[in-house]
Amino acid sequence: MSAFYGPPKPEEDMIALIHHAVNSGITLLDTSDMYGPFTNEILLGKALKGGVREKVELASKFGIIYADGKRDVRGDPAYVRAACEASLKRLEVDCIDLYYQHRIDTRVPIEVTIGELKKLVEEGKIKYIGLSEASASTIRRAHAVHPITAVQLEWSLWTRDVEEEIVPTCRELGIGIVAYSPLGRGFFSSGTKLIENLSNNDFRKNLPRFQPENLGHNKILYERVSEIATRKGCTPSQLALAWVHHQGDDVCPIPGTTKIENLKQNIGALSVKLTPEEMAELESIASADGVKGDRYESTAFTWKTADTPPLDSWKA
Repeated sequence: MSAFYGPPKPEEDMIALIHHAVNSGITLLDTSDMYGPFTNEILLGKALKGGVREKVELASKFGIIYADGKRDVRGDPAYVRAACEASLKRLEVDCIDLYYQHRIDTRVPIEVTIGELKKLVEEGKIKYIGLSEASASTIRRAHAVHPITAVQLEWSLWTRDVEEEIVPTCRELGIGIVAYSPLGRGFFSSGTKLIENLSNNDFRKNLPRFQPENLGHNKILYERVSEIATRKGCTPSQLALAWVHHQGDDVCPIPGTTKIENLKQNIGALSVKLTPEEMAELESIASADGVKGDRYESTAFTWKTADTPPLDSWKA
């Protein structure tokens, strides 16, 4: 609504969309202090007025900063606290239900970051702690300091590398899984047509999977998903979203949208039931060789490079 996917959308329309979502039974709203930056939290704060706040679980994130035009990550205690206080003000709430470390600061032992978040829980400023794009070892170390409620990760038909180690780690520890970009950043909504309609400041234009050298190959994946969707009597995006829903009751996808019609389609995915055979068929066409291109331009700031120093190395 506020960043990355083209220009910010009209505030009035987005508040109406959020209200429509809540009235439709959606109970989790996910934002971050870097969406905008800051503007998405302000937008959500306005949308939460009038009794809406009590109907939802509110999630936000901290940790990604821009300094001198470059992206960086911070997880030191002073920043954790300052970021939380600022988000509370922008959201105009007393407490954030689920507060994530958006990316892992690999200069700070995870125990130090979680230690400060634990204090925020004890003070009633946040209820639950989450991690995003964290490695398995970082998840374990964090969970030993304070229970981690959710790990947010990219998981979809064309992003499945988390299945080998991250998902099993979460399940072993009883941590919920929040799947972002479950529609492949919109690819499973309209395939290659999506690229033709992107504005110049849409960050997807720079993603490897959307580059011409990879798009032709990835188009085949979309076409095969579309064939199965036609057979099932649903849209390709509903099929892709249903696949994520079928991963388990501990998985909560968070598809983003700016249109009520697309929101209705996403909700409709809950009615798409897949047999084990259909799941296997989808997974076979979306295997590692079925997708070309990495999900980001580099592995920096992803779970693959998210280990932190040992605790005894920290000097406050």
